[in-house]
Amino acid sequence: MANSKFNVKYCVLLPIVLAVTIFLWAVPTTFFGIDGLTVTMQRTIAIFAFAALMWIFEIVPNWVTSLLVIVGSLLTISNKSLAFCMNTGDDSVFMPFKSILNAFADPTVMLFMGGFVLAIVAAKYGMDVTMARILLKPFGKNPKTVLLGVLIVIAIFSMFMSNTATAAMFLAFLAPVFASLPESDKKGKVGIALAIPIAANIGGIGTPIGTPPNATAVGILSNNGIEVGFGDWAARMIPFVIIMITLAWVLLMVMYPFNSKEIKLEIKQNEQKKTWKTYVAWITFLGTILLWMTEKLTGLNSNVVALIPLAVYTATGVFTKEDIKEINWSVLWLVAGGFALGYALEGTGLAQALVTSIDFNAMSIVVVFAVAGLICYFLSNFISNSATAALLIPIMVAMGKGLLASDNAANFTAWGGQHALAIFVATCASLAMLLPISTPPNAIAASTGLVETKDMTKVGIIVGVVGLVLGFFWITKFFPFA
Repeated sequence: MANSKFNVKYCVLLPIVLAVTIFLWAVPTTFFGIDGLTVTMQRTIAIFAFAALMWIFEIVPNWVTSLLVIVGSLLTISNKSLAFCMNTGDDSVFMPFKSILNAFADPTVMLFMGGFVLAIVAAKYGMDVTMARILLKPFGKNPKTVLLGVLIVIAIFSMFMSNTATAAMFLAFLAPVFASLPESDKKGKVGIALAIPIAANIGGIGTPIGTPPNATAVGILSNNGIEVGFGDWAARMIPFVIIMITLAWVLLMVMYPFNSKEIKLEIKQNEQKKTWKTYVAWITFLGTILLWMTEKLTGLNSNVVALIPLAVYTATGVFTKEDIKEINWSVLWLVAGGFALGYALEGTGLAQALVTSIDFNAMSIVVVFAVAGLICYFLSNFISNSATAALLIPIMVAMGKGLLASDNAANFTAWGGQHALAIFVATCASLAMLLPISTPPNAIAASTGLVETKDMTKVGIIVGVVGLVLGFFWITKFFPFA
């Protein structure tokens, strides 16, 4: 089976991707029907198509595709391109190669890395277990309140930790619960199992570091002169998360009611000996979150704050060279690939060419949001939501520029402008949870053997549809800020 998949990917899908890429690269620029299209713009279109198809077919890991995008851009559209690529015969603009390499160290990548460091230290010093015990204790033993507690606590963890790591951790915590519930309470077990991915996926929406699509939106907006601070995002999106978690709780109780009257939720106390490093870990963790939430008071940028825990933890030995290996570099490089695509759009002038070729005056703003959101939601159910966001958000921000330059500008601004469009697309990516393959937390829930695909799809489509509609009105109302 593995060999047949390998053969299909490399013998069928890869040639298709390369054929499409070469075709888009080689046809005359007039083929695209875009006025003023240059050779470097055409190459950027080919690189976009290559990235999209590689991410959809997953011929190689997603982060590898991102690296190929960055290297391909350096070799063909940068001012340090291969010699024969520099002779275009037109007014092509070649990007500074440093601007492409900057994708690896984009401030938002640093923000996300800071989040990874906090999560690694939390696990290393047992902070995650301690917080889970403290946060779940108030919910008692009633199955309904325990279910609510599980949803809330997983959502909180997912705002600051990888949703995959959070789902895996809580699956371990809840394993005794699944074992203790009688066979007659099968629906209740399914409800708790589904609560894991639902809360992990929704919770990540709450902060810029909660999930890669959020980081991509913040980074692309920042690169276009639009700053969205950690506190700005959290203040607007955590209430949205609360509403969605409440909806999920009611939905799971109705669809998967409990027969048992009591659930014993036992999370073993972390017996790791406390040292001065433990207190450094806690104080720095809480201090970092506080600084993120008070960005406007302190004047410290969220991206700068993200490096404070890295500096403190490494200087004190809390975070060692061995811990550096635990950072999820593949996610950081995947996000960097998305930024590189955004840079290419702007740097080659393709974004401006696309903007001027579309009649934005004839567009309905609501339709723009709806189409963008549905495309992102659909793709994210089948490919990585990070890859989907990396592909779509740069295009949406470019489209937003066009709308701001059209007669529809006032209408677009009233609906939240570029802030809202980019953040809505990022949110749609996180709401995609129809299938076990949609997100890693979904796969983790499916691994329990309790959840069938039909269960996941039923709940996922309701949460998704409500989330898309509510998200549109919520984000367009609360994100039109200067």
